[in-house]
Amino acid sequence: MGPTGAGKTTITNLIARFYDVTGGEIRIDSHPVNAVTVKSLRSQMGIMTQENFLFSDTVRENIRYGRLDATEEEIVAAAKAVGAHEFIMKMEKGYDTKLDGTAGLSVGQRQLIAFARTLLSEPRILILDEATSSIDTHTELMVQRGIAALLKGRTSFVVAHRLSTIKKADQIFVIDEQGIRERGTHGELLQKKGEYYKLYQAAWEE
Repeated sequence: MGPTGAGKTTITNLIARFYDVTGGEIRIDSHPVNAVTVKSLRSQMGIMTQENFLFSDTVRENIRYGRLDATEEEIVAAAKAVGAHEFIMKMEKGYDTKLDGTAGLSVGQRQLIAFARTLLSEPRILILDEATSSIDTHTELMVQRGIAALLKGRTSFVVAHRLSTIKKADQIFVIDEQGIRERGTHGELLQKKGEYYKLYQAAWEE
């Protein structure tokens, strides 16, 4: 976490090789990321931002895009895991309901369908770049279950302004234009009473 312009998205873009580092090195399982093909690297990643594209197709096919050979059972299981199944079944034709872009869906519902798609792809590495920044607090509560399902059992990089999204992380990095300012767990950073503590206090007061 950190202020706008600190380089949070840049870091995640470097991990996924949307562009390459010009100094230093990024390694995954001891392998430099530029030593493997971009296709191989990204095939093991799930990347979610605050803007997630939905196709003009059925709910089923929008989720199946995460893994084209997925079975019906796997699609439904992914939707259930992130908390999307219930509202999908209330739609006119359930999983056969055809979506027209974002029409008829709330921001939270669009995010949950995107979560199901990402979960279905079974990524080893997950990047959530401000995935909840465009939704209100009430809607965020609805997608927290989906986020928990996505994070389970995989290496995840989470960029977020809201502390509720990252407070359970194994390691939290507070960065600014000069680099990493603080690093630790939620509890450790609160004890330091530094930048993270100030952000937490400000959020609590709001």
